[in-house]
Amino acid sequence: MGEKAKLKRKSFFVDERALSRAKKALGVKTEAEVIRLSVERIAEMEEFWSFMKRTRRSLRPGSVEKT
Repeated sequence: MGEKAKLKRKSFFVDERALSRAKKALGVKTEAEVIRLSVERIAEMEEFWSFMKRTRRSLRPGSVEKT
């Protein structure tokens, strides 16, 4: 997360129980933080799985540096 995100106001319906569970799981205080963090994590996981698919069977153990 090197650059500052541009925020845009949105309005949508959300399951309150799912929102509360996500809030507790993520350890954040506000519902807005839950939404932002959840969307960021989904985008990160999509990038990860895309990387995994591209590199399937082509990486040797130890060839990826841990950060």
